[in-house]
Amino acid sequence: MKIHLKELFDIVGEVKEFDYRISPEEVGEYSSYDFTAPIAVRGMVENRAGVVTLSFNVVFTLSQVCDRCLKEFEREYSYDLSHILVRQLHSGRDDYDEYVVCEDNVLELDELVISDLLLQLPTKILCKEDCKGLCFKCGKDLNDGDCDCPKDPF
Repeated sequence: MKIHLKELFDIVGEVKEFDYRISPEEVGEYSSYDFTAPIAVRGMVENRAGVVTLSFNVVFTLSQVCDRCLKEFEREYSYDLSHILVRQLHSGRDDYDEYVVCEDNVLELDELVISDLLLQLPTKILCKEDCKGLCFKCGKDLNDGDCDCPKDPF
């Protein structure tokens, strides 16, 4: 989704709201995550006192495999994110990560949303916080009870 921002950059107090979906296939181009439904994106772009800010919420469901017990499960995620939008950076430095440069007064929102949500995802995927995983010797799922393997004294 492209948002044209000329009025937002030029008119203090201007607001544009959006509410749309990104298909799982479109996200698949960027990652190997298994999105089970479209990603819901809702937010707004606002010029407040000459500063243009983008605020949005993403809600999506992933089909995942637990890193400890290998069970498949689905989990819904919801993230609130925001950025400051600028037409250009006035410094020669490129280390302004908090700003999003919108060349030609256009913001390609899908790319930004997908990038943001992928960066927010946890690096360790667990079916539950206290997942016990599998026995290293026999492979039994320890969430279903202890196995009969002898316990090491260490």
